[in-house]
Amino acid sequence: MELSKKKKKSLTLESQLMYDLGTCSKSNDLSRALSLYDDAISNNLRLNHNHFNTLLYICSNSLTSSPNSTKASTIDKGFTIFDRMIAQGINPTEAAITAVARLAAAKGDGELAFELVKNMGKYKALPRLRTYGPALFAFCENLEAEKAYIVEEHMAEMKVGLEEAEVAALLRVSVETGRVDKVYAYLLKLRNCVGCVSDGTVKVLEDWFGSELAARAGVGAGAGALDLDRIRGAVVSNGVGGMGRAERLACVDIDNVETKAFAESVASLALKREAHSNFSQFQEWLKNHADYEAVVDGANVGLYQQNFADGGFSISQLNVVVKEIRQRCHGKWPLVVLHKKRYWSLMDDPSNRELLEEWSKQDVLYTTPNGSNDDWYWIYAAVKLKCLLVSNDEMRDHIFELLGRNFFLKWKERHQVHFIFCKGSLQLQMPPSYSVVMQESEKGSWHVPTADGCNDEASRTWLCISRPNSYQYPDENSMESIDPVVDSLHSSNQPSPSACGTETVIKENGSHGTTTSFQSFNYKPASKTGKRKERSPPHSSCHLQLL
Repeated sequence: MELSKKKKKSLTLESQLMYDLGTCSKSNDLSRALSLYDDAISNNLRLNHNHFNTLLYICSNSLTSSPNSTKASTIDKGFTIFDRMIAQGINPTEAAITAVARLAAAKGDGELAFELVKNMGKYKALPRLRTYGPALFAFCENLEAEKAYIVEEHMAEMKVGLEEAEVAALLRVSVETGRVDKVYAYLLKLRNCVGCVSDGTVKVLEDWFGSELAARAGVGAGAGALDLDRIRGAVVSNGVGGMGRAERLACVDIDNVETKAFAESVASLALKREAHSNFSQFQEWLKNHADYEAVVDGANVGLYQQNFADGGFSISQLNVVVKEIRQRCHGKWPLVVLHKKRYWSLMDDPSNRELLEEWSKQDVLYTTPNGSNDDWYWIYAAVKLKCLLVSNDEMRDHIFELLGRNFFLKWKERHQVHFIFCKGSLQLQMPPSYSVVMQESEKGSWHVPTADGCNDEASRTWLCISRPNSYQYPDENSMESIDPVVDSLHSSNQPSPSACGTETVIKENGSHGTTTSFQSFNYKPASKTGKRKERSPPHSSCHLQLL
């Protein structure tokens, strides 16, 4: 939006420049931004850190759209701007250093990009994940594996966590340089930091498991002790001990130590934001009422689909949810958290009193005090009691304040129950009977959920990688011989895959007889036909055979 002429006249030259640079940033107009910069310098206009930050951002951002013939001059201009910034005694921010690191990486200088990050301390700036990206990706792209590993070590020292793109890059450079010892470590890191993997990461996994080096190395022959315990526990709990060769996906929940830390973190944050005495009182109350198997976000349920003219808090909806949860919990009442102001408003209606009084008598209700945020109460109760949470609230505003995105999402997947009312009928969406994360079996098989844009878990595509000691080729008239691979994806409440997609078998040339099989398919109810997702065979010097 253009400023009015009157307002433009009131701007100082520095403010006018900032406004014009902001306009260039929005339109990615590098040429005009550099012209404005040159004019400012020739007129001895003193630039501040906002001017420099914006100019450096425009330079780095334009690299993706600039023709190759102008990239070198853009990079040089960006460094000239950065040098002037330092010469003027202006400490660059993390955003400025990230932009310059991208310029360095664009000319293939990962060393300089990393040096910029390492020197941030003298500018009193702290690196973020994006600050490390240019150096890390440059080293990985140039197959400089050892330098990439050093960047990762520095990230760990600065407590900057990896995400999928970074782990995938490290995995790829380890695969391409034959660093077998590192490949398995990054497979585990990938499993811990991401749920469903992108197509690019799937390609890296296929390239690795389809290689002769992977066949010789036998990567995936065994998981760490903790993961074996989890998988074995899942096998016992699912009662598959007598099913012979079949395996099942496991439920991967946070353990007791993580749960305790999580609850303490929630409590610490709540005590800072709530009246200390109020939340402490709730903690004491919960110690004496610790038998709940489910917690209900009362406001979220009662206000569901009530945004119409005559809509309001629906206690009938809440009652339906309470009854259904109680039935599923074998007669145990859930804990309903409701704001005290809401409670007294409902009590004003005589038709609600009998139900509310019954809930109070059964210790179903906990009313949060005036001025409090009831979110902290129901999330703390659900974590502390290790029980289910009935709410459609995705809790996005809590995620980054707690223990980190990946950790929080793992807890949500195993404990949150979503709900819908369809024509007045309640439908609860219980947590899946298996975790939607990369999983490794005791036999070395890997099951990888893909992020193929599908939000319906029943239709999600999984990449299945098995590494048996020997592989029985399936008879053309029967799929029975590959049942062990297919069965490994079944769980008691899990839909069966209706069909296998393209299966690629890579046989190692030699006497080892090692095989690797890939399967990609969509989960579908048995009565439906699932679409097949074709994948290209991994590039390998080994013999390929499509089944």
